[in-house]
Amino acid sequence: MNIADYNLAGLKLLKPEVFHDNRGYFFEKYNFKLYSDQGIDDNFVQDNISFSPDAGTLRGLHMQAPPFPQGKLVSVVRGAIFDVAVDVRRESPTYGWWSAVELNDSNHLQFWIPAGFLHGFQTLQPETIVTYKCSGFYDQASEIGVRFDDSELSIDWPHPTPATLSEKDAGLPNFENFQSPF
Repeated sequence: MNIADYNLAGLKLLKPEVFHDNRGYFFEKYNFKLYSDQGIDDNFVQDNISFSPDAGTLRGLHMQAPPFPQGKLVSVVRGAIFDVAVDVRRESPTYGWWSAVELNDSNHLQFWIPAGFLHGFQTLQPETIVTYKCSGFYDQASEIGVRFDDSELSIDWPHPTPATLSEKDAGLPNFENFQSPF
Protein backbone atom coordinates (compact mmCIF):
# COMPACT_ATOMS: atom_id res chain seq x y z
CA MET A 1 0.00 0.00 0.00
CA ASN A 2 1.37 3.37 -0.97
CA ILE A 3 -0.01 6.13 1.29
CA ALA A 4 1.00 9.67 0.42
CA ASP A 5 0.09 13.14 1.63
CA TYR A 6 -2.05 14.88 -0.94
CA ASN A 7 -1.94 18.57 -1.86
CA LEU A 8 -3.76 20.01 1.20
CA ALA A 9 -2.52 19.22 4.71
CA GLY A 10 -4.47 16.32 6.19
CA LEU A 11 -5.61 14.77 2.91
CA LYS A 12 -4.05 11.47 1.87
CA LEU A 13 -4.19 9.42 -1.31
CA LEU A 14 -3.87 5.67 -0.92
CA LYS A 15 -2.91 3.26 -3.69
CA PRO A 16 -3.05 -0.44 -2.90
CA GLU A 17 -0.80 -3.04 -4.45
CA VAL A 18 -3.12 -4.98 -6.76
CA PHE A 19 -2.34 -8.62 -7.56
CA HIS A 20 -3.70 -9.87 -10.92
CA ASP A 21 -3.94 -13.43 -12.16
CA ASN A 22 -6.24 -15.57 -14.32
CA ARG A 23 -9.00 -15.30 -11.67
CA GLY A 24 -9.04 -11.49 -11.68
CA TYR A 25 -7.43 -9.37 -9.00
CA PHE A 26 -6.95 -9.09 -5.25
CA PHE A 27 -5.88 -6.24 -3.00
CA GLU A 28 -5.97 -5.39 0.67
CA LYS A 29 -8.43 -2.52 1.03
CA TYR A 30 -7.89 -1.70 4.68
CA ASN A 31 -5.32 -2.60 7.31
CA PHE A 32 -5.58 -0.82 10.67
CA LYS A 33 -1.89 -1.14 11.56
CA LEU A 34 -0.61 0.03 8.18
CA TYR A 35 -3.03 2.97 8.05
CA SER A 36 -2.36 3.92 11.66
CA ASP A 37 1.40 3.91 11.02
CA GLN A 38 0.74 6.45 8.24
CA GLY A 39 -1.35 8.79 10.40
CA ILE A 40 -4.84 7.49 9.61
CA ASP A 41 -5.53 6.23 13.09
CA ASP A 42 -9.20 7.10 13.34
CA ASN A 43 -11.53 4.43 14.64
CA PHE A 44 -13.91 3.64 11.77
CA VAL A 45 -17.42 3.01 13.08
CA GLN A 46 -19.64 3.07 10.00
CA ASP A 47 -19.40 2.00 6.34
CA ASN A 48 -21.60 3.69 3.74
CA ILE A 49 -22.38 2.80 0.14
CA SER A 50 -24.00 5.04 -2.45
CA PHE A 51 -25.28 3.99 -5.85
CA SER A 52 -25.88 6.49 -8.65
CA PRO A 53 -27.52 5.24 -11.85
CA ASP A 54 -26.64 8.36 -13.89
CA ALA A 55 -23.31 9.90 -14.88
CA GLY A 56 -23.16 13.50 -13.68
CA THR A 57 -24.94 12.82 -10.38
CA LEU A 58 -23.62 15.18 -7.72
CA ARG A 59 -23.61 14.57 -3.97
CA GLY A 60 -22.33 17.29 -1.66
CA LEU A 61 -20.76 19.34 -0.33
CA HIS A 62 -21.36 17.88 3.16
CA MET A 63 -19.79 17.36 6.56
CA GLN A 64 -20.82 16.86 10.17
CA ALA A 65 -20.20 19.48 12.84
CA PRO A 66 -18.75 18.67 16.26
CA PRO A 67 -19.49 16.91 18.49
CA PHE A 68 -20.16 14.40 15.68
CA PRO A 69 -17.41 15.04 13.11
CA GLN A 70 -16.57 12.40 10.53
CA GLY A 71 -13.43 11.57 8.63
CA LYS A 72 -14.10 9.60 5.44
CA LEU A 73 -12.04 7.03 3.56
CA VAL A 74 -13.61 7.06 0.09
CA SER A 75 -13.25 4.52 -2.73
CA VAL A 76 -15.15 3.31 -5.78
CA VAL A 77 -16.39 -0.24 -6.24
CA ARG A 78 -17.83 0.31 -9.72
CA GLY A 79 -17.63 3.25 -12.10
CA ALA A 80 -15.80 6.51 -11.46
CA ILE A 81 -16.13 9.76 -9.52
CA PHE A 82 -14.57 13.19 -9.32
CA ASP A 83 -14.07 13.35 -5.54
CA VAL A 84 -13.71 16.75 -3.85
CA ALA A 85 -12.57 17.91 -0.41
CA VAL A 86 -12.78 21.57 0.73
CA ASP A 87 -10.68 22.72 3.67
CA VAL A 88 -12.88 24.53 6.22
CA ARG A 89 -10.48 24.48 9.17
CA ARG A 90 -10.51 28.19 10.11
CA GLU A 91 -6.85 28.30 11.21
CA SER A 92 -5.61 26.47 8.12
CA PRO A 93 -3.53 28.41 5.58
CA THR A 94 -5.56 26.60 2.89
CA TYR A 95 -8.98 27.53 4.31
CA GLY A 96 -11.51 27.59 1.47
CA TRP A 97 -9.23 25.73 -0.96
CA TRP A 98 -10.43 22.56 -2.63
CA SER A 99 -8.71 19.44 -3.87
CA ALA A 100 -10.00 16.73 -6.18
CA VAL A 101 -9.02 13.30 -7.41
CA GLU A 102 -10.58 10.78 -9.77
CA LEU A 103 -11.40 7.54 -8.02
CA ASN A 104 -12.48 4.61 -10.17
CA ASP A 105 -12.78 0.86 -10.30
CA SER A 106 -9.54 0.57 -12.28
CA ASN A 107 -7.13 2.70 -10.25
CA HIS A 108 -8.47 1.42 -6.88
CA LEU A 109 -7.37 4.66 -5.20
CA GLN A 110 -8.73 5.67 -1.82
CA PHE A 111 -9.03 9.27 -0.66
CA TRP A 112 -8.69 10.05 3.06
CA ILE A 113 -10.67 13.15 4.00
CA PRO A 114 -10.33 13.98 7.71
CA ALA A 115 -12.84 15.93 9.79
CA GLY A 116 -12.61 19.63 8.97
CA PHE A 117 -13.20 19.18 5.24
CA LEU A 118 -16.42 19.40 3.26
CA HIS A 119 -16.84 16.41 0.96
CA GLY A 120 -18.67 15.87 -2.29
CA PHE A 121 -18.40 13.93 -5.51
CA GLN A 122 -19.77 13.75 -9.02
CA THR A 123 -20.18 10.49 -10.90
CA LEU A 124 -18.28 10.21 -14.17
CA GLN A 125 -19.92 6.98 -15.31
CA PRO A 126 -23.41 5.51 -15.01
CA GLU A 127 -24.06 2.76 -12.46
CA THR A 128 -21.37 4.06 -10.06
CA ILE A 129 -21.02 2.56 -6.57
CA VAL A 130 -19.04 4.50 -3.95
CA THR A 131 -18.09 3.23 -0.53
CA TYR A 132 -16.72 5.16 2.40
CA LYS A 133 -15.61 4.28 5.87
CA CYS A 134 -16.58 6.91 8.43
CA SER A 135 -14.83 7.76 11.69
CA GLY A 136 -18.07 8.95 13.30
CA PHE A 137 -21.69 7.89 13.31
CA TYR A 138 -24.16 9.77 11.14
CA ASP A 139 -26.06 12.44 13.07
CA GLN A 140 -28.67 14.25 10.98
CA ALA A 141 -28.79 17.29 13.28
CA SER A 142 -25.03 17.79 12.84
CA GLU A 143 -25.02 17.64 9.04
CA ILE A 144 -24.03 20.91 7.36
CA GLY A 145 -22.84 21.87 3.91
CA VAL A 146 -22.19 24.36 1.14
CA ARG A 147 -23.53 24.62 -2.40
CA PHE A 148 -21.53 22.63 -4.93
CA ASP A 149 -21.53 25.53 -7.44
CA ASP A 150 -20.46 28.30 -5.07
CA SER A 151 -18.60 30.97 -7.05
CA GLU A 152 -16.15 31.68 -4.22
CA LEU A 153 -15.00 28.05 -4.19
CA SER A 154 -14.98 27.80 -8.03
CA ILE A 155 -14.80 24.01 -8.11
CA ASP A 156 -14.15 22.81 -11.64
CA TRP A 157 -16.78 20.06 -11.75
CA PRO A 158 -16.63 17.81 -14.85
CA HIS A 159 -20.38 18.39 -15.44
CA PRO A 160 -21.11 21.98 -14.29
CA THR A 161 -24.85 21.26 -14.52
CA PRO A 162 -25.40 18.00 -12.63
CA ALA A 163 -27.60 15.32 -14.17
CA THR A 164 -29.05 14.68 -10.72
CA LEU A 165 -28.93 16.78 -7.54
CA SER A 166 -30.99 16.36 -4.38
CA GLU A 167 -33.30 19.12 -3.14
CA LYS A 168 -31.29 19.18 0.08
CA ASP A 169 -28.02 19.81 -1.80
CA ALA A 170 -29.64 22.43 -4.03
CA GLY A 171 -30.74 24.33 -0.90
CA LEU A 172 -27.37 24.49 0.83
CA PRO A 173 -25.94 27.96 1.62
CA ASN A 174 -23.13 29.68 -0.25
CA PHE A 175 -19.63 29.60 1.20
CA GLU A 176 -19.77 33.25 2.32
CA ASN A 177 -22.73 32.35 4.58
CA PHE A 178 -21.09 29.19 5.93
CA GLN A 179 -19.88 29.29 9.53
CA SER A 180 -17.23 26.61 9.92
CA PRO A 181 -17.32 24.80 13.27
CA PHE A 182 -13.68 23.71 12.84
